[in-house]
Amino acid sequence: MGFIDVIKQRAKSNKKTIVLPETEDRRTYEAAAQILKEGIANIVLVGSEEAVKKGSEGLDITGATIVDPATSEKTQGYIDKLVELRQKKGMTPEQAKEILLNQYLYYGVMMVKMGDADGMVSGACHSTADTLRPCLQILKTKPGTKLVSAFFLMVVPDCEYGANGTFIFADSGLNQNPNPEELAAIAKSSAESFQLLVQEEPVVAMLSHSTKGSAKHADVDKVVEATRIAKEEYPDLKLDGEFQLDAAIVPSVGASKAPGSDVAGKANVLIFPDLDAGNIGYKLTQRLAKAEAYGPVTQGIAKPVNDLSRGCSAEDIVGVVAITAVQCQAE
Repeated sequence: MGFIDVIKQRAKSNKKTIVLPETEDRRTYEAAAQILKEGIANIVLVGSEEAVKKGSEGLDITGATIVDPATSEKTQGYIDKLVELRQKKGMTPEQAKEILLNQYLYYGVMMVKMGDADGMVSGACHSTADTLRPCLQILKTKPGTKLVSAFFLMVVPDCEYGANGTFIFADSGLNQNPNPEELAAIAKSSAESFQLLVQEEPVVAMLSHSTKGSAKHADVDKVVEATRIAKEEYPDLKLDGEFQLDAAIVPSVGASKAPGSDVAGKANVLIFPDLDAGNIGYKLTQRLAKAEAYGPVTQGIAKPVNDLSRGCSAEDIVGVVAITAVQCQAE
């Protein structure tokens, strides 16, 4: 059974309610139909009955809950709560009503905030910034988490590295140029996400173009410092660096370049030094190795809300909904 099939089975074991607010996109309906058919999650679609009926023509979305912000009896409560949450920023009831009736991502996040849904998946036709802005404004960060970050869960076929070809690549979706403290926090969150989703011990490599001092540069110094901080703050983590990619995942190279490291050659959680490296790395792996890439999955938000790549397929949405449901189970 493949990784995503295991995730789907786990999602089915304790079904959660996931909001899909992007009802202007056909892929949302294709994914909803498959999710409902497989019994992965309960689905809420945000939009008018007429628009949903038109958008889902030819698909069986029987079983989905359709919530129209313009007519829902809960909308006024959401308006009141949004004003309460944002009044220090000058939010008025009129502005809150305008936002919730017209920006379905905000409406979906309010459903999660108020406990009417467990999580949300968005991003097929919205940028990461558009998806995460309402989350950070309304849900905030999870207690004990220093920052919100994003990862891709990569499943590489016929791969002997990582956890049978399964890796987390972070941060590959959100933080442009994290400082050492932020990199250390990303490493901690990513290890927890790996443990939750893959159910194996995370082995974390802090990546660089240098291995254990083989190159000198300020970019290398940043990763060295991040590694020091992570080891100091999270001593129970199996984590090391700085490593070049091959030293991190290939046992023979790890043994040669970093003898004595219990991480070198065994890593399954790869922490990239910046967003450029993380984004390029996941897309190279996805396209050249024909890997499955699920994400960007967010970590550190108070409730599970996940982003999608705008190039995603309906099948990708199904996978991210299943991952989100498993994150909801852990809340």
